[in-house]
Amino acid sequence: MLAVDFGASSGRTILGRWDGTKLTVEDIHRFSNDPVQLGESLHWDFLRLFHELKKGIHAYKQHASGSPSSIAVDTWGVDYGFVNGKGKLLGNPYHYRDERNAIAMDQLLTVLPNMELYRRTGIQPLSFNTIFQLYAEVKDKALAFDEDTRLLFMPDLFRFYLSGVRSTEYTIASTSGLLNPLARDWDGELLNKIGVSSDLLTPLVMPGTKEGVLRPEIAEELHIAAMPIVAAASHDTASAVVSIPSLQGDYAFISCGTWSLMGVELEEPIINENSRRWGFTNEGGAEHRIRMLKNIMGLWLLQACKRHWEFEGETLSFAEMQEMAKREKGLACYVDPEDPVFLAPGNMPKRIRLYCSQSGQHVPQTKAELIRCVVDSLAMKFKQSLDEIEGLVDRDLACIHMVGGGIQNKLLCQLTANATGRTVIAGPVEATAIGNVMMQAKAHGEVQSLAQIRQAVMDSFPPESYEPEDCAQWQEAYVTYRQVIDKKSVRS
Repeated sequence: MLAVDFGASSGRTILGRWDGTKLTVEDIHRFSNDPVQLGESLHWDFLRLFHELKKGIHAYKQHASGSPSSIAVDTWGVDYGFVNGKGKLLGNPYHYRDERNAIAMDQLLTVLPNMELYRRTGIQPLSFNTIFQLYAEVKDKALAFDEDTRLLFMPDLFRFYLSGVRSTEYTIASTSGLLNPLARDWDGELLNKIGVSSDLLTPLVMPGTKEGVLRPEIAEELHIAAMPIVAAASHDTASAVVSIPSLQGDYAFISCGTWSLMGVELEEPIINENSRRWGFTNEGGAEHRIRMLKNIMGLWLLQACKRHWEFEGETLSFAEMQEMAKREKGLACYVDPEDPVFLAPGNMPKRIRLYCSQSGQHVPQTKAELIRCVVDSLAMKFKQSLDEIEGLVDRDLACIHMVGGGIQNKLLCQLTANATGRTVIAGPVEATAIGNVMMQAKAHGEVQSLAQIRQAVMDSFPPESYEPEDCAQWQEAYVTYRQVIDKKSVRS
C-alpha cells in the first residue's frame, strides 16, 4: 500500500507492507513543499505537488513488483481548492498563512462572537480556520461559481484527481470550523450565517473507506494497473494518532512536527469556557472519536530560524542545531510558541529576540542560545498544556506519547519529560504514514479495529522511553516561564 503524506513543509511517499502480523514501511520518494508568494497572496503549488504524487507512484516500480493494493493521501488541515463540474481546478489553493485570513477573522467575529462560534463547532477560532478563509472569499465576492462547483479539502482534492470521486473525509472536515461536532456533520445553519451555500460541500465519508479507483489515464501514464483509492484518516494528525502504540487510555499525545498537536482522545467533545479560554479544539478521529487538542507552533520556529540562516548564507542541519542546543546551559529565556507574532514567515531570530527583550528577559544572541530558547519553551508549553488537559478531563494522565518526525529531536523528548514530570514514550517517527497505511489495511478488511491497528504498531515499531530528570529545577523554572508569558500576554 502507498501512503502519500503531505506536510506543511515537505512530503513523502511511503510503501507499506503488511504480512498480517507486522508492518514495514519504506520511504520511496521525498520532496519539499514550499508556499509560493504570488502578488499579495500566498498559495500552495498544487500542480507541482500532484506531479510529486505521481512521481511517488512511479517510484513504487523501483521497489516492488506488480501494482499497489491501494493508495491514500493525507495532508495538513483547513486548506482547500475548488473544482467545477467539468473537473477543472479553479486556481491554486490559498495557504493558511495568507494575510487575508486574519482580517476575515476579525470581521466575522463581529457577526458571530467567539464563544458562539466555539460552542457551535468545538473548534478554537484561529485565523487560518477554513471558516475564516471562506468568509474572506465571501467578502471578496470570489464565490461566484457555477452550481456544479464543489469545495474539496487538500487530501480530497488529491483524491479527486486520482479517482474522479468528489467527497470529503470526516477527519479533514473536522478541522474546518464548519462541522457540528456532536452530529459529526456539516452545520448548515452556520454555513448560511457566513453566506456560503451547503451545496458547495460534498458528503462526508469515514476514514477507511474505498473511494473509487485510479483514473485510467493516470494508470496508463505511469504504466501501473488500476488500484483502489482509499480515504484514510486524511488529516495528518488524525493519521498520526491512529498509530499511537498503546491500548491504554490514560495518556496525552503530542504529534510533533511543524505544528505540535497536543491532546487526548475522547468519546465526545469537551466544549466549555475553560476549553475555549485555554485554546483547545475538538477534531474528528478514527472510529468517530474526538481528538481534543491544542495547536502549538512546534518545530515551525526552528524551521523558520533555519531558513533565515540559510538566506544569510549558513546552512545548518537539524541534527547540528540539536547538538548546539545540547551544549547550552538552558532555562535562560522563554517565548510563548502560541503567540501570533510567530505565525507568519519572516525573520524568526529577530522576533524571538524582540519577544525576550519586551518581556524583560535575557536576550539570546548566538544561534545556539536561540535554538535552546525555542526547545526549552516548547517543553514548558507542553507542561502548561498537560496541566490544562488534566483539568479538562478531571484525571491525571500517566504518560505522554510523542509521535512524528519531531521525536528525532531527542533533546526535545527529554526536556518534555523533565518539564512535565511524565515518562515520554517516543515513536513511531513515521506515525502519519503508518496510520495512513493501516487505515488502508482496515479498508481491505485486514484489520477490524483501531485497537488491532495499535497492537500492530506496538509489535512493528518498538518506541523509546524518556524518564524525567532534574524535576525540581524544571518546576522552579516553570514558575518563571509562566510569569514571563502571562505578563507578555497582558501587555499584548
